[in-house]
Amino acid sequence: MGLRERKKERTRETISATAVRLFLDKGFDQVSITEVAEAAEVSRRTLFAYFPTKEDLVLHRFADHESEAARIVRARPAGQPPLEALRAALLDALAHRDPNTGLCDDPEVMAFLRMVFDTESLAARLSRYTARGTDALAEALREAGADPLDARLVAAQVIVVQRELAVMNHECLAAGTSADDRHPEAVRAAERAFDLLRDGLGRHGQACGTQAAI
Repeated sequence: MGLRERKKERTRETISATAVRLFLDKGFDQVSITEVAEAAEVSRRTLFAYFPTKEDLVLHRFADHESEAARIVRARPAGQPPLEALRAALLDALAHRDPNTGLCDDPEVMAFLRMVFDTESLAARLSRYTARGTDALAEALREAGADPLDARLVAAQVIVVQRELAVMNHECLAAGTSADDRHPEAVRAAERAFDLLRDGLGRHGQACGTQAAI
């Protein structure tokens, strides 16, 4: 990046970091855009030039990862099935305690995720980033030769499964389990999830069909 771009990126990061600090200290709904702008020493106009909505001040961190699954599929070794590339990437992320897996017990990360999941407007807005991630992955799967319908359905399932696994991990850590203690079960859950994605519901789908509709 040139000097101008680096300066803009520093400004963007300063505004976001200031906002997140205020939100964690006081609560997302209790902090105004004006407070964030004043604390970051920028005008409201400048703030909105970088972040169109209040929610974007927080969720841009997810936006930076929304096409990650698509990148993994495109960068996989020749001959490796897309689902196996995604499985391997998730297991590696769990091993490294990547915050996006929910398996990170750093206090600041825990507080950040709790704010996102517990704030209605943030949780609702997050679904937009999830949808864009699904679109990107579906496109990568089509490029890999998948039927367009199959690509869309598989992408939707993968993105939802990854998010649900992250939520499960976060909930366990929020209840007091350490990341190290949770790791073996997180790996087991991830492996099981990708087995189901690869093989279909099979007998589990039949079992669900014999029970009351949910």
